Amino acid sequence: MALIELRDVTKSYKRDAIEIPVLEQVSITVPEGDFLGLMGPSGSGKSTLLNLLAGIDRPSRGTIRIGGTEITSLSERALAAWRARHIGFIFQLYNLIPVLTAFENVELPLLLTSLTKKQRRDHVMTALGIVGIADREKHYPRQLSGGQEQRVAIARAIVTDPTLLLADEPTGDLDAKSAAEVLTLLQRLNQEYKKTIVMVTHDPHAAERATHVLHLEKGTLVEQAAAAR
Repeated sequence: MALIELRDVTKSYKRDAIEIPVLEQVSITVPEGDFLGLMGPSGSGKSTLLNLLAGIDRPSRGTIRIGGTEITSLSERALAAWRARHIGFIFQLYNLIPVLTAFENVELPLLLTSLTKKQRRDHVMTALGIVGIADREKHYPRQLSGGQEQRVAIARAIVTDPTLLLADEPTGDLDAKSAAEVLTLLQRLNQEYKKTIVMVTHDPHAAERATHVLHLEKGTLVEQAAAAR
């Protein structure tokens, strides 16, 4: 079953009187449970596409349907509620809050839900356990390595059990060993926990972990390849 359906999605930004195209009539179908890698040079529109999938940005033209919901037609309020329920976002620079512990950072998305304190704790410890750092729950970001910080960020992304995980250059700031560990973790989330993942990356080694790879070039899809598992 298709989880993501993009139809003729075009995105451009206005700078003064000039319209700058970023994506041009992009159509993609991503099945549920897929791990899609999005590759392409800087400025090719990869991160813009990820922001459109997350409902952070809206297309200029075209439709985006995720899990049967056409998100392009939702109001801002409905879109925010949809995003909180369905999207887990993993950033290159972790985006952890320095004054909060690992536990508190992961708990943040749950504060918007009706879960009890005990239920929140159970969810957070489960997420930290899945990413292998439950023993670091009381550590602050400055007390963690880059790889551990990214694991906390992944735990925060999965703690609400989202429909879709979006990862924007998740290994871009990590050394080779930590990067490989984070990619193995993403693969595990895909294979064991059946999470649908869309990952933007510059790194061919990272893209190799995906089930499928799409290449963006100047805002258009140029080829489609299947990656080896």
